[in-house]
Amino acid sequence: MVRILSVGLIVSTIALVAWGVITGYDNVLSVGRMWQTPGIKPYENPIPVMAAGSMPVNGGEALYRAVADDEIAAPFPLTEPAAIASGKTAYQYYCIHCHGKNFDGYGTVGQSFAPPPGDLRSAKVQSMPEGVFFKEISYGIPGGRQPALDTTMAVVDRWNAIAFVKSLGRRQ
Repeated sequence: MVRILSVGLIVSTIALVAWGVITGYDNVLSVGRMWQTPGIKPYENPIPVMAAGSMPVNGGEALYRAVADDEIAAPFPLTEPAAIASGKTAYQYYCIHCHGKNFDGYGTVGQSFAPPPGDLRSAKVQSMPEGVFFKEISYGIPGGRQPALDTTMAVVDRWNAIAFVKSLGRRQ
């Protein structure tokens, strides 16, 4: 009888300590479990839905999709030093994982692909018209490994990344 009570007391103590640890983790620490992360906020208002037939007057992703590749041009000169500097940051954030620090397609993720991602300093990429380059980054390459980044990268970041890649020049 004493043995059963002792086991019950030990199990109850372990359960109480576990409950205390979990409660403390949820209430005291700045990080919580999935339901407490800032990404899920049930008290926020939903994003308003645009009226049917709405069309942006200036800019917008739909306008880039609708026009031909050769009609798309960067909204600023791609040789601007500020654009190139911002493009380097965007490259390091979005592109380096696949294309690598040497821009050759042997990044941490890219080296596992067969064939590897394209060499960004190749003649093909460096001579690519900016509209084609923008659409390939934005909407992916059909049948290729380039993912569509239109929902990941802001439009200006895509143009800045293009400015940076174009500033690298051809590989010798």
